[in-house]
Amino acid sequence: MAISTTKEAPSLGHLLKDLSAETTTLLKQEVELAKTEMGEKASRVGTNLGAVAVGGAIFFAGALALLFAAVNGLTEILGHFVSITVAAWLSPLLLGIVLGAIGYGRVKQALAILKQESVTPRRTTQSLQENKEWLKSKMQ
Repeated sequence: MAISTTKEAPSLGHLLKDLSAETTTLLKQEVELAKTEMGEKASRVGTNLGAVAVGGAIFFAGALALLFAAVNGLTEILGHFVSITVAAWLSPLLLGIVLGAIGYGRVKQALAILKQESVTPRRTTQSLQENKEWLKSKMQ
C-alpha cells in the first residue's frame, strides 16, 4: 500500500467557503473598529463642546460682575466730560462692545479647534483599503 506524499489542492467550493468566512469575520472586525474610533472622536468633540460651554458661562458670570463696577466707574469718569445722562448710556455701550469683542474671540478660537477635529474614522478607512487589497490578492 503506497502512501501518497502529495497534498491535494482544496476544491473551489472549499476555497469559496473559506473566503466567505474570512470576509465575514473581517467585516465584523471592521465594524467594531469603526465603532471604537467614532466613539473616541465623539468623546473628544463632546469634551471640547463642554469646555466651550463651561468657559462661556464662567466668562459671562465674571463679565457681569465686572461690568457693573466698570459701568459705574466709567459713568463717573465720562460724567466729567459729558452730561451724566449721556454718560449713563455711553458707558455700558462702550463696555458692551469691548466685552462682546473678547467673547467673540474666545468662541471663535474654540470653534477653530472643533473644526480641526475630523470625524472620519481614519484607521478604519485605512484598514478597509488594506482589506480591499487583500481580497483582490485572494481572488487572483
